[in-house]
Amino acid sequence: MTSPSTGHPAVAALLRRARTLGADPRNTNYAGGNASAKGAATDPVTGTAVELMWVKGSGGDLGTLTAAGLSVLRVDRLRALTAVFPGVEREDEMVAAFDHCAFGKGGAAPSIDTAMHGLVDALHVDHLHPDAGIALATAAGGEALTRRVFGDRVLWVPWRRPGFRLGLDIAALKDANPQAIGVILGGHGITAWGDTSDECEARSLEIIRTAERYIAEHGRPEPFGPVIHPSLDDAAREARAAALFILLRGLCSTDARQVGHYTATPEVLDFLSRAEHPRLAALGTSCPDHFLRTKVAPLVVDLPPDAPLDQVIDRVRALHATYREDYRAYYERHAVPGSPAMRGADPAIVLVPGVGMFSFGKDKQTARVAGEFYVNAINVMRGAEALSSYRPIEEAEKFRIEYWDLEEAKLRRLPKPKPLATRVALVTGGGSGIGAATARRLAAEGACVVIADRDRAAAEKVAAEIGSSGAAIAVEVDVTSEDQVQSAVQSAVLAFGGVDLVVNNAGLSLSRSLLETTLDDWDLQHDVMARGSFLVSRETARVMIAQAMGGDIVYISSKNSVFAGPDNVAYGAAKADQAHQVRLLAAELGAYGIRVNGVNPDGVVRGSGIFASGWGANRAAVYGVPEEKLGEYYAQRTLLKREVLPEHIAAAVFALTGGDLSLTTGLHVPVDAGVAAAFLR
Repeated sequence: MTSPSTGHPAVAALLRRARTLGADPRNTNYAGGNASAKGAATDPVTGTAVELMWVKGSGGDLGTLTAAGLSVLRVDRLRALTAVFPGVEREDEMVAAFDHCAFGKGGAAPSIDTAMHGLVDALHVDHLHPDAGIALATAAGGEALTRRVFGDRVLWVPWRRPGFRLGLDIAALKDANPQAIGVILGGHGITAWGDTSDECEARSLEIIRTAERYIAEHGRPEPFGPVIHPSLDDAAREARAAALFILLRGLCSTDARQVGHYTATPEVLDFLSRAEHPRLAALGTSCPDHFLRTKVAPLVVDLPPDAPLDQVIDRVRALHATYREDYRAYYERHAVPGSPAMRGADPAIVLVPGVGMFSFGKDKQTARVAGEFYVNAINVMRGAEALSSYRPIEEAEKFRIEYWDLEEAKLRRLPKPKPLATRVALVTGGGSGIGAATARRLAAEGACVVIADRDRAAAEKVAAEIGSSGAAIAVEVDVTSEDQVQSAVQSAVLAFGGVDLVVNNAGLSLSRSLLETTLDDWDLQHDVMARGSFLVSRETARVMIAQAMGGDIVYISSKNSVFAGPDNVAYGAAKADQAHQVRLLAAELGAYGIRVNGVNPDGVVRGSGIFASGWGANRAAVYGVPEEKLGEYYAQRTLLKREVLPEHIAAAVFALTGGDLSLTTGLHVPVDAGVAAAFLR
């Protein structure tokens, strides 16, 4: 039986419109708003025509909407719910009732806005969250402003929590005002309608662009007041941001570990430079989509950009403690019997004048989107203040939505987090071989990954393969350079807020006998592996200690750290150095909850940068086998007779860091298919 969404012209038109509108952030925010279409289809049971509605389901994104993201409902059954609507105090029951209006199997879960789309008598309906529209919706005197801007072509709907009652209100307004093309929803956004998809899209854009033009032409030029905190220059700003981000991520992970995102766009820096930003930030956001992701208000650092760093750090700690107290008080003011438990009292948004905005979430995308939503809120405040003054919805209403049973149910539907979710991993030598395989495995297990390699192109290729909404970045680094290692760690901090898991994998090898080994050979081997892993461990340990969230450091050492082979003095000695660093650092860093372990591979030929660069040819010559047979040779000399691949090393790294060995430190794990001479004694 063909799905009613497959090939239906109304669905094709809806998806094209949704993607067009959702692709422009001026029209709506990520995963915000919804669009719908109605059309006739045949009921497979009765063979008669029925009117259906296709509408974006709960949690979807307009810009990337597909047919699978649509809810499909019978319009007659949806509108019949008006006869049994029990009133605004029992709104939540109506969402469950939408299940009885569903047409066929599958489809996305209906959102709370479904009633708005179904009850409005129009074939196509858009509900959007444009910054300019919300600026009118949150301005003092918004109703009068709406009349001034649009006349009677766009109507005003006072704030009402999304739901069935709001849908009834909009439907009644449309029926009573046939000249109207849409409405401004107080405190919330806009809704528009049309008889065709093109007409609906044109009307949505007319409302948005008209509001934008009106604000530009009639608004005050500097609604945020004079500049009182000029931004730091780029280098100073990034250095201050990195220093603060580590602390902030640790503090904002008090209740649940978080990943961070840093934003220093012109609109953010301008807002934080102006005199009115403390007053406006304290008012919080208004649109439900905004404050569900940003919390009711941000934490604002109240010191000038050039204040001494130690003073700022002390102040941030104090402000964080106060924020948690205030948030708990907010919860206790409004919670009623049956309210969901408080989800956490840490801020999602932290604003630092002269430096920028830090946003936090359960993964990189959530943290980034929270920041994007606060930029939306800044734009809304600017527009509202330009025309009048910013007046978001009341605190009690924010609480009702933040701790809405329907929002709680949405959270319960989320999949279980992956084992390394919220962990930030830095992998050296991550552009090939063991490093690339390890980066891919850690990312697959939920980690954000920094792929560090001397070969930027190789690192960027691995990062692009991982993809996943910015959860992987590439950095170019020579681990023998203290400055480059520090720069790479700062890049990791600015990307994700810190570092939790380090894999010291960068290495090389020159296979030569004692008499053939030059001083340069010796120094190069030790610089890359002994010195390099020391520098990386030292700089990342600084971050982990400041975060106060524990961490993992894993050394990719070698069977050669314990096994004495021929023509290998420089490589073996450097690997032995790394192996003992594991023991030394495990003893030193355990007090901070940082675990240090090692993996001892052997014979990892396939995909290896070391073997491809000449080490393989040398080893093959030493053992008297063709180079292309070296992997097979290594396998045959093992107890298990199996070739060791980069993925096997990556699996060992995950085993050490994924949570099941949380009380293990100072351990070396052999991954060599069984080399008795390298057994640890």
